[in-house]
Amino acid sequence: MLLKEFFVIETKTVKKTESGKYVIPNILLSQANAKNNNERAYPKPILERELGNYLKAIKERRAVGELDHPDKPIVELRNVSHIVTNAWWNGDAIKGDIEILPTPAGKILETLVRSGVKLGVSSRGVGSVKLDENQTQIVQDDYQLICWDIVSEPSTQGAYLTEHKGFDPRSIEVVDGTIEREKRIKEILDVILKKE
Repeated sequence: MLLKEFFVIETKTVKKTESGKYVIPNILLSQANAKNNNERAYPKPILERELGNYLKAIKERRAVGELDHPDKPIVELRNVSHIVTNAWWNGDAIKGDIEILPTPAGKILETLVRSGVKLGVSSRGVGSVKLDENQTQIVQDDYQLICWDIVSEPSTQGAYLTEHKGFDPRSIEVVDGTIEREKRIKEILDVILKKE
């Protein structure tokens, strides 16, 4: 079974490096030992094993993800938009750094982020689940992490990437999702009208 999960992203700054790359540092990628909004829980030993495997892909610069969340257990290179450049444990959370790539999908991602479009980050993997006595779906030992994707509709409230007020691409920020839709639309229109 294909398992897709969405995790809350804490407020962090998306930075533009001196070489012109956009990076999203220190974001929450996965959470162990806690029931998420999809009624699933990932035992930490399983995520420890999978992060260990994934670190090899990170070291070899193969830890890529897609723009959108396909229903396939493979990463299609034509849809790659970003690469995970680092990942580590912080308590029961997996944190990481993401670099936006200059691919066609990456250019779309960069444009969306620079335009203030709210986007989320989500894990994708395959495996089975088993219900426990609390009706929580416990992910089983056959789980395999595929990647982390950038998505438009995260199921976890507030798991969004968006640009900092003023839309300065050197000052992009991940926010907690509390800004009302009407306010964001007005801010985007104000920026567009000021550029004309």
